[in-house]
Amino acid sequence: MTTEAPVRPSQGEGQVGRSMRRTDADDKLRGEAEYVGDMRVPGMLHGAVLRSPLPHARIRSLDASAAEALEGVVAVLTGADLADTDPYWGHAIKDRPIVAIDVVRHVGEPVAAVAAVDEATAQAALALIEVDYEELPVAGTIEQALAPGAPLIHEKEIRPGLFHGLALDEERDGNVCYRYAIDQGDVDGIFANADIVVEGDYEFPGVYQYSMETHTVIADVGAGGITVWATCQHPFLVRAEISALFDVPLSRVRVIVPYLGGGFGSKSYTKMEPVTVALARKAGLPVRIQNRVDESMATTRRHGARFHMRTAADATGRLLARDVHVDFDTGAYADNGPRVVATGGDAAPGPYRWEGVRVRAACVHTNTAPSGSYRAFGASHLQWAGELQVDEVGRRAGVDALEMRRRNLARPGEDVRRGGKPLDADLVGDIEKAAERLVRGTPLPEGHGRGLSVGLLAAGAHPVSSAVVRLESDGEAVVQVGSTEMGQGQRTAFAQIAAEVLAMPAERVRCLGTDTQFTPYDRSTGASRSTTLAGLAVQRAAQEIRDDLIDIARSVWPEAEEEPELRDGAAWYRGESRSYPQLVAVRFGLSGGQLIGEGGVHPRGTGSYAEGPVFWEVCVAAAEVSVDRDTGKVTVEKTATVADVGRAINPQLVERQDEGATMQGIGNALFEEMAYADGLLLNDNLLEYRIPSMEDLPTESSCIIVENGDGPGPFGAKGCGEGAFAGVIGAVATAVADAGVPVNALPLTPERVWRSIGQTSQQEVGS
Repeated sequence: MTTEAPVRPSQGEGQVGRSMRRTDADDKLRGEAEYVGDMRVPGMLHGAVLRSPLPHARIRSLDASAAEALEGVVAVLTGADLADTDPYWGHAIKDRPIVAIDVVRHVGEPVAAVAAVDEATAQAALALIEVDYEELPVAGTIEQALAPGAPLIHEKEIRPGLFHGLALDEERDGNVCYRYAIDQGDVDGIFANADIVVEGDYEFPGVYQYSMETHTVIADVGAGGITVWATCQHPFLVRAEISALFDVPLSRVRVIVPYLGGGFGSKSYTKMEPVTVALARKAGLPVRIQNRVDESMATTRRHGARFHMRTAADATGRLLARDVHVDFDTGAYADNGPRVVATGGDAAPGPYRWEGVRVRAACVHTNTAPSGSYRAFGASHLQWAGELQVDEVGRRAGVDALEMRRRNLARPGEDVRRGGKPLDADLVGDIEKAAERLVRGTPLPEGHGRGLSVGLLAAGAHPVSSAVVRLESDGEAVVQVGSTEMGQGQRTAFAQIAAEVLAMPAERVRCLGTDTQFTPYDRSTGASRSTTLAGLAVQRAAQEIRDDLIDIARSVWPEAEEEPELRDGAAWYRGESRSYPQLVAVRFGLSGGQLIGEGGVHPRGTGSYAEGPVFWEVCVAAAEVSVDRDTGKVTVEKTATVADVGRAINPQLVERQDEGATMQGIGNALFEEMAYADGLLLNDNLLEYRIPSMEDLPTESSCIIVENGDGPGPFGAKGCGEGAFAGVIGAVATAVADAGVPVNALPLTPERVWRSIGQTSQQEVGS
């Protein structure tokens, strides 16, 4: 990987912008590198979940007596055990029971759970539970769910979740639980008079977020409250959900998050925590539940989508209007579906100058696994198709793909969404850099194609974060912030931010893991928000300590005419220095004590979603592919991604983020698809569900870091990682189309590409 922007220190020792590798040795000594699946709690029982084998059925009866009588079984949880609480939960909509009550709505839905002395006993007990099902009609696809007379998957009124942040109707609209719309300009009139109209139907599959660590939870319920060790990205939101579900004061619910073995949105919001807590509550002892891969695939996935898109332009290639009708498959339960639909609706037009835009987006229930967050949701669903249509307009108008974007992309300061934040990035400059990296204009071998992709993602989520920084008496600093570390390297970034402000080596800054009992509140970890928002809170907390150090230094040199300088962990004035431990001793009159700084980020105005986003994440990439016309195999030869990050706190971490996003984007573009038939997942294992390997990586791949200092985060930073993912999917799709293969559905498997080539050849012969 290569970077374009130079590293520029800003103050102190220049820790920001420095690519440093921190070892995990010190974290492991503190036990913070332990995964939940490796943890053991005194008296802990092993939990196992009985899951529905049917996609839609009524539970006539459930007999767990034989399981309860098995030696070694401590507790069996069924729906009958939840009568003393409101058993429904869900981030956007409270529609998901802890275990199935009366009806199961997808294969793999929890029906009962067992706590036993060991895993073998728990599994044996599951086999003894007898469930009598009455099969119900199945709506396994979007088409079936929206068809006249479709079986209703939910019938009760919609109950909003705790943190949905969107306007939800209480009355259900068949199997649609949420709708989002954009209306701008006279769309019908523009299309009626346009010189060029490109339209098509497109499909995007459901995808598993595959992270190395599956969902794992340990719960301990006692008189003092509830303690949960969980693989969750949003511990404070999980805490609130558990508090509401079990009617326990928020202060008596504790969520601890060690290192996560990846997330990518699969561990956003609440997942396996409710059933684990409920089982531990009944057992009276701590319980651990750890999913297998197939169980995690039934717990959450990314939304599939189908949509019709139209793009209008004049004869010169000037884009005029876009019209999109898109349905998202949110599965049996809403999870984060309404937010995905809203974000997807915002991304549907693309970041272009339009005279008219119409978007109709729907969140549709089906009898499949619930769909939730996945990296760059919304943008990844629709950007690739929009970019295909921009290229097709260019072909008809005789305008090069790069020139199409130069002419039509929005400029910094222009509106992207009415009432929302104006564009805060130079998209034209970004795509020019990506195109240049692929040396556009040079001849391509036969069967090769080049593609460009530009989009935007509403990033940052709700802007609420807080942090505490402590400077200890020995000169070491400790950062407490509630953002979750799951491999993205944020502890390194937070250490660098604090070190930059405090003018000390980053190696002397420790970032602790998340524990809601001690860690200050952070809204969530996702939406590329951690460095931008939690990092800004860290910067502000460190600034308070910096101000204290300056004040103490002034008392040491009362005659000083200018402010003492802070550098290398000490205050300096005219060649004389006092170390930070000496300054702390001056403040407290002894060798103990500590300086504490607090920092926070809060929304301005009403803080509504409509006023956002916190920043627009750039989704820019370019790709070159080769297509074997005999087999349909697509090989990605080159990629270039643009990390428009405002300021690279750690360039090496930025590169790694884009490198991982590139690999995932290639997987989504070429292989990954959850294949359902009548509501049954056919490839629920990592042999039949293919993810990319090292052999699938391009021979040339580069990350172009752009630093314009235009972000709202510390030192002008803004987030990255998600944008490259959506950009690469679009760049691969447009490159395959450039190679002469029509594209209207992902993934571009050899069979799908081969059939598309054959259909095109038949049409050419027929014409």
